[in-house]
Amino acid sequence: MSTATKPAAAARVRGGALLLISLLMIGSAAIRIVLEAGPAFARGSEPEQAAQAKPEKSGQAPSDPDLHQLLVTLRQREQDLDARESHVMERMRALEIAETAIDRKLAELSAAEQTLSDTLAKASVAAEGDLSRLTDVYEKMKPKDAAALFEEMDPTFAAGFLARMQPELAAAVMAGLSPKAAYTISVVLAGRNASVPKE
Repeated sequence: MSTATKPAAAARVRGGALLLISLLMIGSAAIRIVLEAGPAFARGSEPEQAAQAKPEKSGQAPSDPDLHQLLVTLRQREQDLDARESHVMERMRALEIAETAIDRKLAELSAAEQTLSDTLAKASVAAEGDLSRLTDVYEKMKPKDAAALFEEMDPTFAAGFLARMQPELAAAVMAGLSPKAAYTISVVLAGRNASVPKE
């Protein structure tokens, strides 16, 4: 090689090396920009993605499965509570209706009881009046005729009338009875108050 071609070759090698170094630097800068700009772009777009990921206020479920399951559970519990509240309200209404019906029936029973009590009182007074009149009739009869009637009566029935009669008139009627009838009526009269407590 001549001396003239040597500097030209050296200049070419130098120029090629410079070109290669320049290309490497440009490539390195491009790689650096891409590597550093990528996370910056990603960080910049995160709020936008987060806003898109958030559920809208219209009731859409979140994208996270746990949050979605929690929402489903809470909605189910709310529905269960609403159903229970509705059931309790229905039962309360039914109880109020039943209570009203029971109060009405108690008032009717109370009125019926009062009516029955009044009727029994009237019947008792009427029966007492009838017994008093019949006793007066037996007392006004001749003892022999009254004894004949008492002989035919049930001993308990006859004893009731004899107990109401004046003692001297009752004695006259008893004297006209057969010994067997007089004894039976006397036993009934004596035993009438035997079951009464003495203390």
